[in-house]
Amino acid sequence: MKRDKRAGAEAGVGPTGFSTGAMPAYSDGRGAPDGIRSVTNRSRASRNGAVVFAVVVFVLAFGIVLAAAQAAFAEIGLVALVSAAIVGWLASSSVHIVLEWEKAVVLRFGKFNRVAGPGLIFMIPFVEYSAATVDLRMRSTAFKAEHVLTSDLVPVDVDAVLFWMVWDAGKACSEIRNYERMVYWVAQTTLRIAQMGVRRTQIDKEVASILERKTSEWGITIVSVEIRDIEIPADLQEALSAEARAEREYNARIILAEVE
Repeated sequence: MKRDKRAGAEAGVGPTGFSTGAMPAYSDGRGAPDGIRSVTNRSRASRNGAVVFAVVVFVLAFGIVLAAAQAAFAEIGLVALVSAAIVGWLASSSVHIVLEWEKAVVLRFGKFNRVAGPGLIFMIPFVEYSAATVDLRMRSTAFKAEHVLTSDLVPVDVDAVLFWMVWDAGKACSEIRNYERMVYWVAQTTLRIAQMGVRRTQIDKEVASILERKTSEWGITIVSVEIRDIEIPADLQEALSAEARAEREYNARIILAEVE
């Protein structure tokens, strides 16, 4: 079942296990301006608690083995130290903490086994490992499409923000190599082919509906698409302005003639 779209409504993204960064916004590969970059993976809550827990488990296991060696042989030798280190590493690698808004994708012998978390999870050392930790909170990605044609065949530049979230961590990690970048490109492509001859709210709904159909099979759901700006080319703005002035002057002459 899909996770409620309103749950965890916090923009940004935590650790995902995949590299991210600025994404190209234009078809010729140029980097996006500062305001048109994907803003995912920019702010995330600290995972210090999970790291501290792993360290504590290691120290406890290490100390227990050393205490047992001291009690059994009345001394701590090199063998006891090595054994304690191995036991500590096995203990810390078999017990993990997954945060409330995360899911851990667990592989067994390299094959997908399960999605675990949140909370305390257990894995078999050498057999299972966490391939990725996926953040399930809402994310926001800014994107832009250039030279989108309206119904009047007027090229415009459209600036938008996509709000989305992962609802199936297993699909998101196994179906695509980098789902964040894939969502970005699909959103930009969909915006390019969207019908710009309707009202802005209808454009938002149309783009969101198309994206939802495309990304649902990847374990991703689209919450909404917000059109931030539609920019008309400068020469067309001047032409429209001149046309509007001419129309106002024409109407003023008609009114003046009727008064006379």
